[in-house]
Amino acid sequence: MRVGFIGLGNMGEPLAGFVLKAGFPLVIHDVRKEAATGLLSRGALWADSAKDVAAQSDVICTCVPGPPEMKAVTLGAGGVIEGVTADAVVIDHTTNAPAVVREVGDALKARGAHLLDAPLDGGREGALEGQLTLFVGGDEAVLRRVRSVLDTFSRSVVWVGELGAGSVTKLVHNALAMSIDLLLAECLTLGAKAGVAVPRLVEAFREGCIVSQNMTFTKRMPATLFRGDFAARFALALAYKDFRLAGDLAIQHGVPTRLLDLCQMELLEAMNRGWGGQDRIKASTLQEERAGVKLRL
Repeated sequence: MRVGFIGLGNMGEPLAGFVLKAGFPLVIHDVRKEAATGLLSRGALWADSAKDVAAQSDVICTCVPGPPEMKAVTLGAGGVIEGVTADAVVIDHTTNAPAVVREVGDALKARGAHLLDAPLDGGREGALEGQLTLFVGGDEAVLRRVRSVLDTFSRSVVWVGELGAGSVTKLVHNALAMSIDLLLAECLTLGAKAGVAVPRLVEAFREGCIVSQNMTFTKRMPATLFRGDFAARFALALAYKDFRLAGDLAIQHGVPTRLLDLCQMELLEAMNRGWGGQDRIKASTLQEERAGVKLRL
């Protein structure tokens, strides 16, 4: 099975590496050729366009920042649709808009190809470890055909329904995860301001039953907020994009989301501070400012 990978950023590059390590012939493309250096040195082949990737691949994975980029690499000039072969499978790992996914899926279907939307959960940490969870929408039989590729970088693959369902699941999951980030910061600053030392609070939370298994608390916060290191693992700008997509989904389906709306406003304030290129956890420092407490270990 020949695999193509388009998009070699913080998530895509390590995922493509696991595909290559598993022995699949790999063709790669990114808007920045320098992002491919490590993979090329290990035996991957470079393609000058998404079209060229598709022409050489049975399975084409796309992992780009958002809906406009995904639509461009699939349906735009020099895109996947111009090179895709009949019965090929395109797997989109982008956190995407369900309507865009379905539009691209219809266009690929007209060419005899298939689309699965398979956004990723587990962050940069999970990508580096090959331990992601995938929420997959699309034909379940097609998923079974390409499962061996997805298994190279995932710990679990969850089929959630028809095409677009993967993106819906990812959007509501991300909104929940990022809201938990903000709520954790509020509760920690309250506990610290009321007299409990931050290290003791963190230890207590780790032993408690509410957040002891939460990846934000056990991995992301120790690497970012608790150290004061906000180098982007999952950039705030991308997190805010995901919140906006979740908000659009809520409007489309007439679902009130008062608490999520408050969290989206918090991320907007952080964006307005010019923090879009930093890690999403940077938004939690707004609460530190208001409370007058630093959550550092």
